[in-house]
Amino acid sequence: MKIGELARHSGLAASKIRFYEASGLLAPVRRGANGYRQYPPAALQVLEIITSAQRCGFTLDEIRALLPQSGSRPWRQDELLASLRRKVGEIERLQQRLADNRQRLLAIIGSIEEQPADVSCATNLERVLQQVRASEAGDGCAAAPARQGPSAPMARTEALAGACSEGASAAGVAAHARPRGER
Repeated sequence: MKIGELARHSGLAASKIRFYEASGLLAPVRRGANGYRQYPPAALQVLEIITSAQRCGFTLDEIRALLPQSGSRPWRQDELLASLRRKVGEIERLQQRLADNRQRLLAIIGSIEEQPADVSCATNLERVLQQVRASEAGDGCAAAPARQGPSAPMARTEALAGACSEGASAAGVAAHARPRGER
């Protein structure tokens, strides 16, 4: 089948199919006398595997390592299962980090909401920051911060900004919210 037909059946753009071929994910195909690529029916299955694996979090390099290469190497069930299990492990570690971050943020929210009525904004901010520092020191975060996505520090800064109901500047809060090693 020609690339346009393969694109229609797979739901992918022709340029993406050419990219996968150039990247070594899709086996090179023969060209007809007219110069058009002629894809075998199995190419549709490979494209489905590639897109499904990407949705599951596999990188193109990981996918390339698992795909049989133009019939020279058959599917290796043991390698496939090991790779799938590794990806499940990565997901579980990510879920744990997210759950830990969620708990930290909920604790910060709780600390902010417990602001005594007679405490000033600046004093409350320092109180919350001391609790955050103590918590991070207790679980080793201050010495070796867990790898976080780019939104995690921003979320913590925004949560800490709420420690001051009088509206402290975001820049001032952000400076205090960073772990000591990043100031």
